[in-house]
Amino acid sequence: MRVGGHVSAHFCARPAVGDGTAQRVMSTKKRDYYEVLSVSREASPDAIKKAYRQAALRHHPDRNQGDPDAEAKFKEAAEAYEVLSDPERRTRYDQFGHRGLGGSAGLHDFSSMGFEDIFSMFGDILGGGFGGRRRSRGADLRANIEISLDEVATGVERTLEFRRNDFCDTCGGTGAAPGSKRRTCPTCNGYGQVEQAGGLGALFGRVVTACPSCSGRGEVVVTPCRKCGGRGLAPKERVVTVKIPPGIHDGQVIRVRGEGEAAPGGGRGDLHCYVSVAAHELFERNNQDLICRMPLSFTQAALGCGVDVPTLNGRVELRIPAGTQHGQLFRLRNQGLPGLQSGRKGDQLVEILIEIPRKLNEEQQDLLRRFAETEDRSVMPESRGFFDKVVSYLSGDRDEAES
Repeated sequence: MRVGGHVSAHFCARPAVGDGTAQRVMSTKKRDYYEVLSVSREASPDAIKKAYRQAALRHHPDRNQGDPDAEAKFKEAAEAYEVLSDPERRTRYDQFGHRGLGGSAGLHDFSSMGFEDIFSMFGDILGGGFGGRRRSRGADLRANIEISLDEVATGVERTLEFRRNDFCDTCGGTGAAPGSKRRTCPTCNGYGQVEQAGGLGALFGRVVTACPSCSGRGEVVVTPCRKCGGRGLAPKERVVTVKIPPGIHDGQVIRVRGEGEAAPGGGRGDLHCYVSVAAHELFERNNQDLICRMPLSFTQAALGCGVDVPTLNGRVELRIPAGTQHGQLFRLRNQGLPGLQSGRKGDQLVEILIEIPRKLNEEQQDLLRRFAETEDRSVMPESRGFFDKVVSYLSGDRDEAES
């Protein structure tokens, strides 16, 4: 498919070289796009879409085989719709005509495009009733892959072994015995498609579908292949290596093109690999960051200490300052996971969990009692602030009750 801007061209007659006679050159002046679709300049987007569908059906190549005028009008209608369906392009066209579209990016040269490309572009508008001569495609396959968090950090490859329907080695997928000939399908006369009522018939009359006799191939098998029985397919074992990039998330899908099942006379589908990331015993993921919860005794938190923190890259020493509180976070830069697109690493957050012993011996209890006698709550901002609020709240309740 060639993509480029439209250029409004005019060819003038000029003398031919050599014989001195004048050659007639047809003018290629473009018609007005509203005229092409038979709508007014005030037509709504829905009216323009409906008009395009009707024009496409009227000049459809399957209904006008061998008619070059119909082919030209079919492409002309697609060109008109591409412009008038876009608000910005339509405004420029209304103001400046075809000259205003000379520099528009993304406009297609429909005159050089095949029908398949046009069907692909406007398939959601034209619908299945307009079916083009598209190459059939086999079914997609699904595989589940589980990886560890460590493998998310580095990326990994997985080898998959599975069985699929593939092209028969004996007949090459044709379904015909080697050396035999295929003959033109008598139902569709070799075209691969037939007209029938139904589907969109209530709105557009008769529609075009794949021929049921030849499955759209235009030919039928005379002598079937013995190995595949004329199906053109046979079950085969397949081994595929799937590359899983660093930073992938749980539930994401990797598509391996062309590794699905084959379709007779067509191509293969795709293999969809659904990735799941197993839970880690130490780390919890938050996008590119990792969270590690580190338990400390209350004496370690009160006095401060040095601890070895596990990371996906090994141990890292972390200094815990004296007076660290429960739930306090410490950040280890660049110890997280890489971004799937950027590759930039996140951080690892270390959350402190202060553990209170459930059982104390007599000596420990005695030490704590003596320590409690030395506590000065006035220098503990959290405790002081909380108890001040308690006193104020209770005093307010009493005053309200007395009043």
